[in-house]
Amino acid sequence: MSKELQPGDKAPDFTATAVGGKYGEGETVSLKELRGHPVVLYFYPKDDTPGCTTQACGLRDSWPVFEGKAEVFGVSVDPEKSHQEFIAKYHLPFPLLADPEKKLVNDYGVWVEKSMYGRKYMGAERTTFVIDADGRITAILHKVKPAAHAKQLEAAFSS
Repeated sequence: MSKELQPGDKAPDFTATAVGGKYGEGETVSLKELRGHPVVLYFYPKDDTPGCTTQACGLRDSWPVFEGKAEVFGVSVDPEKSHQEFIAKYHLPFPLLADPEKKLVNDYGVWVEKSMYGRKYMGAERTTFVIDADGRITAILHKVKPAAHAKQLEAAFSS
C-alpha cells in the first residue's frame, strides 16, 4: 500500500468523466487541466443514499460560499447514468466524477474496508481533499459527517 496522502503532498493526477454543472451529460476532465484553479474532491459512498444525499444537499444549499472559489467535484464509484439521476433529482449545481474502475478512490487512499452490522465490505470512505491551484493538497477532511460537511469545507477555505 502506498503512503497515506498528507497536506503538502502533490495530489494524484486523474482523468475521469464529469457529469453535471458545466460538464452537462458528461465530459472528460483531468486534474492537470484544472491547474490554476483550486479543486475540491469530495469522496462519498453512493448516489441517492441517505447520508450521501444529506452531504450533497448541504453543499448545494451552501453553494454561494463555494461557487467561483474552487472547482468542486463529488466522486463516487457510481456510473455516469446514476450521477445524472442524482444531480437531476436534487438539483445539484456541481459536477460529479464517475469512478466505476475505482482508480480515484484507490489513488487517493479512500477505498477501505468497512463494517456494517458485522459484515465487512469494501467502500469509499467519506473524505474531502482541498487542492490548491498548483496541484498540492492543502487540507484533508477525514470521515466527514454528512450534515457537517459544508461547514467543515467552508472552514478549510477560510483557514
